Amino acid sequence: MGMDYYKILGVDKAATDDDLKKAYRKLAMKWHPDKNPNNKKEAENKFKQISEAYEVLSDPQKRAVYDQYGEEGLKGQVPPPGAGGAGPGGATFFSTGGDGPNVFRFNPRNAEDIFAEFFGSSSPFGGMGGGMGGGPGMRAGGPRFSSSIFGDDIFGSAFGGGADGHHGMHGGGGRALKAPAIERKLPCSLEELYKGTTKKMKISREIADASGKTIPVEEILAIDVKPGWKKGTKITFPEKGNEQPNVIPADLVFIIDEKPHPVFTRDGNDLVVTQKIPLAEALTGHTVHLTTLDGRSLTIPISSVIHPGYEEVVRGEGMPIPKDPSKKGNLRVKFDIKFPSRLTSDQKSGVKRLLGQ
Repeated sequence: MGMDYYKILGVDKAATDDDLKKAYRKLAMKWHPDKNPNNKKEAENKFKQISEAYEVLSDPQKRAVYDQYGEEGLKGQVPPPGAGGAGPGGATFFSTGGDGPNVFRFNPRNAEDIFAEFFGSSSPFGGMGGGMGGGPGMRAGGPRFSSSIFGDDIFGSAFGGGADGHHGMHGGGGRALKAPAIERKLPCSLEELYKGTTKKMKISREIADASGKTIPVEEILAIDVKPGWKKGTKITFPEKGNEQPNVIPADLVFIIDEKPHPVFTRDGNDLVVTQKIPLAEALTGHTVHLTTLDGRSLTIPISSVIHPGYEEVVRGEGMPIPKDPSKKGNLRVKFDIKFPSRLTSDQKSGVKRLLGQ
């Protein structure tokens, strides 16, 4: 049956990039051969499996082949009969040439290389003195932020000039320092949060080449805003900050913010709207006309007496519920009743006659 990469990393099938990185970091630290001098053979084996599992699952193409054909499909056997050529998402990995199928082949990379990418050196256990606890060198100086200008959808350069990154690998445990997360608000209209949308953000960051020189690059990140997301929802792009020697780049974190809406306010999963109506209509009946956030016209006739504090609840016309967007909260219509500032004596006697107890 081959190895179950999900089980090896202890993640489920829906694991995100972030989940995989967390799982790899924890397990690779635990099973690195240098850290297990008494059971080196077992540790080496485990360490290779962890690296291979991470390498496959963190690559969308390899993961798609693995999900469909398992380890056998990944490592070069012909796909099972009737499996067709296309992997999930329609990407074709198998094309039949003159000499039978050319199969998508996967040769695992060296486990130490993957480890070095994460931790800045293949053995971060500087003599294992003081266990994993970071020594005094761990935080000295830390990356400093420049007054990073978040201009028109552009991430300014994340770090100031002399970020003292070189302290990262020294001190007790000697783990590479991770730069603090960079957070940025992502303003969304209520319409966008109702229907869901994809926001494109342009960021500029420094990346390091093999020699350690940094070069500026621009990148477009696509953020999938799901229907019903609330203010404060965080979307993390792991390690998209500037790269520097011995510093794990910062995560970029976008935080959903809600733009004010001219008609609706949001209360949890409910939408609230307040209508101004004259007293005569409050007493004799009123029809509410509204345009919903997805552009439909709603007509809500109200025949009951609308008293101060009256609220008309329309079920299922609120915001989508994020866990199940086919369900929605409620629309609550409140009223601001305009009382006449004065009545003539005729009107007073008329009202008395009609409403008098």
